[in-house]
Amino acid sequence: MPRTVQCVFLNQHLEGLEKPPYPGELGMRIYNNISQQAWQQWLDQSVMIINEYQLNSANPEHQDLIEKHLTGFLFNEGDGGSTPQGYNPT
Repeated sequence: MPRTVQCVFLNQHLEGLEKPPYPGELGMRIYNNISQQAWQQWLDQSVMIINEYQLNSANPEHQDLIEKHLTGFLFNEGDGGSTPQGYNPT
């Protein structure tokens, strides 16, 4: 039987992640509160953010910006998580 969580992003009881997807306390917070479905939505959003801002995930400063967007998107915290201004999907 799959593990379920009360997903704070989708506000539903859904299948949870198999393991923390991110290191540290934030990873455990995601693991305990975010569903697989919501995590997939974040992964899709993160690709757009990385491409739009031309980020390098190996750069510590860029990692901080990605994390800011992650917490903004999944937990509605801070000023991250929104679609970049001027974003035009092609």
